[in-house]
Amino acid sequence: MTFFVPSHSRPGRGLTSTVIVMSTSASLPEGPQGTDASGDAAVISRLVAANQRYAADFTDPGMDARPVLQVAVVACMDARLDLHDALGLALGDCHTIRNAGGVVTDDVIRSLTISQRALGTRSVILIHHTNCGLESLTEDFRHEIEDEVGQRPSWAVEAFRDVDQDVRQSMQRVRTSPFLLHTEDVRGFVFDVTTGLLREIDPA
Repeated sequence: MTFFVPSHSRPGRGLTSTVIVMSTSASLPEGPQGTDASGDAAVISRLVAANQRYAADFTDPGMDARPVLQVAVVACMDARLDLHDALGLALGDCHTIRNAGGVVTDDVIRSLTISQRALGTRSVILIHHTNCGLESLTEDFRHEIEDEVGQRPSWAVEAFRDVDQDVRQSMQRVRTSPFLLHTEDVRGFVFDVTTGLLREIDPA
């Protein structure tokens, strides 16, 4: 897996990037003669082909949109987090809301509000993780984008230095939201990407 970490730009030069290559368990898609293909179209075509194989054996589970366990999981989008396996969840058990950092933004509150008020969830588990990419960013990221494209993003980066404190902040945002019906059972954790274990964060 290859991703880009932006570094500080120089005046008039826009964003610069550092390329970091990570290996994953997934093999690269193959080109027409068996060579590696790395373009976006090749990756998406591989996913579509996988869906066709999945659909061939698919059976309607007969579920509705209400999670069986009445829980919503808010977590980072990091590819190393396999939330269903890590939490012992099955299809239909939970709502899963993911973004960069797993932080509680206005849009996360929107999803949680719908999850609780329209679809019956009552508990919220918040999951950050070790070695998060947001720990290497600052709000300067927005300014660098503005320099490059001529428009500043309306969203905040939500970068942080202390993952435990950011979990506490996320818990506080959920617990103090006037839009949520159920804020009693809100717990926050840090997932260790090297051991697979959750470490609970004291909200105090």
